[in-house]
Amino acid sequence: MSKTITFGEVLMRLSPEGYKKISQSSTLEFYFGGTEMNVGASLANFGNEVKHVTCVSDDIVGQAATSTMKRYGIDTSAVIRHQAPLGLYFLEVGAVMRSSTIAYNRAHSAFAGIEPGMVNWEEVLEDADWFHWTGITPAISEGAWKTLEEGLKKAFEKGVHITADPTYRKDLWNYGQDAGSILSGLLRYSTVFIGGVNEINEILGTSYTGDREGFIEAAKTLLKEYPNLGKVFDKVRNGGNASAQKISARAWNGKDYLETEALEVAHVVDRIGTGDAYAAGLIYGLQHYDDQKTIAFANAACALKHTIEGDVNLVSVAEVIDVVEGNISGRIKR
Repeated sequence: MSKTITFGEVLMRLSPEGYKKISQSSTLEFYFGGTEMNVGASLANFGNEVKHVTCVSDDIVGQAATSTMKRYGIDTSAVIRHQAPLGLYFLEVGAVMRSSTIAYNRAHSAFAGIEPGMVNWEEVLEDADWFHWTGITPAISEGAWKTLEEGLKKAFEKGVHITADPTYRKDLWNYGQDAGSILSGLLRYSTVFIGGVNEINEILGTSYTGDREGFIEAAKTLLKEYPNLGKVFDKVRNGGNASAQKISARAWNGKDYLETEALEVAHVVDRIGTGDAYAAGLIYGLQHYDDQKTIAFANAACALKHTIEGDVNLVSVAEVIDVVEGNISGRIKR
């Protein structure tokens, strides 16, 4: 059984029931999630050993978040407590032509207070096979960036596979550092890239197109610039509107271009965490399958997450394989 380490903020998500706007609701439902934790929870659900490294509030909310991670099967022995409150975000779920809308409240959260030296990376990474990080974590604070860098250096020294999803969200970078140079530095330690042409252009300062040839050329340039990276995996979304999506996957593995057919999600239940489901599917696939089946598995996992409420993909490996094999009728199983 593979052991995967994830590192990132755990947030409380607050949403009105169903498709209501906050202004018309007097109650809010809540879930605990966070990009990297979502990946870890999905992998744990697939049967992997997962340890999530984070910093939560030292109160009943932080305890509830930790208990939720344990319920997902995540090892929480590396969770740190902090006197600051847990970060949270508000979500209004969109429908048809009305987009979902998110408002964050995380600038002074417990996780933003994490500092280098607070995590014993030598101990955390013992017997680890994989380390997964995203570009959201170093955007939170300088301490989060430096702590992630510590972990990546140690993981790289140990020969751990490192998957990088350098998501760039400009609104999060508010502590005076250049996002491009930081993400570029962290990519030096990574071995697998999860992202598309937009992410590659952001990192390299290029202007490749999003078509097949543009993706291949962008991926080749990225692998040349970052020789420790061996493969590039991309999720392609063609959304008709907030309620209907088409999802496909493609990859450049250093030798061949691979792609999947699109899966249509005609009724989106929840968009949050779908990219995390894709990343978890990729990691699981790379541990068990060839590259073609890996992207098919990741794409199916992503599509299925659109049918699950909350941040975390709760489907099993068997359910994902069903979709990979073309069983998409949704008929009742008895």
